[in-house]
Amino acid sequence: MPKRTTVILEDDIYERLVKESIRRYGTARALSKVLNELLRESLSGESELIQLIYSEKLAEVSQEEFEEFRRELSRRLEGR
Repeated sequence: MPKRTTVILEDDIYERLVKESIRRYGTARALSKVLNELLRESLSGESELIQLIYSEKLAEVSQEEFEEFRRELSRRLEGR
């Protein structure tokens, strides 16, 4: 069930939301719908990143192996 709340927007953000609401729905009265869609998109992207970070890892690398890889990569990038 939708909840009502007050959000204090800076002028430039409000103007962009109004323009986006008009672009998507032909009216500025769909501001809440646009804001919900944008927030949902933004939050789902963060959720995917968090899932990736905490997901089961497919490979294991020791600290020593990582350091050797880093040194080799640095040598290649520096052209040595």
